Amino acid sequence: MRRWILAAAALLALSGGAEAQRADPPHAWVFGSWTGGIFPPGEASGPRCTGQPTVIFTRDVVLRASVFDVPYRQRLIETVATGPDVLEFRFVPAAGPSGPLASRMPPDIGFGCPGGPNTLRVERRGDEIVFPDCAEFPSPLKRCVGN
Repeated sequence: MRRWILAAAALLALSGGAEAQRADPPHAWVFGSWTGGIFPPGEASGPRCTGQPTVIFTRDVVLRASVFDVPYRQRLIETVATGPDVLEFRFVPAAGPSGPLASRMPPDIGFGCPGGPNTLRVERRGDEIVFPDCAEFPSPLKRCVGN
């Protein structure tokens, strides 16, 4: 009988952990593709937006368009702090080349924010988001929507 109780307790604990893993993270409201930021947001629907968004948010990664290069800059999320309509991202520190190439990190590896390249503050303002005080993203962003 005691084994059965322990087995049931373990099963409940495991299923509770699985439920917690399935729950949406606190930054789920920002998931998706966004346009604007570098320039005022244009059309937020159609192939132009969904084909070349400025910023993409996922569960574990934030990708940003690069003015200097074709590929997106990818930043792995270390933590996300939340507040009312605010997200504070802390990214895994960017690992660049070592030795004589150590200063060769892409200049746009961050977002131009006061906290440095490993932080990003996102504020929701109606149907737009902004990265306040981030020099490389002076304009608001709008979510890209499908046709």
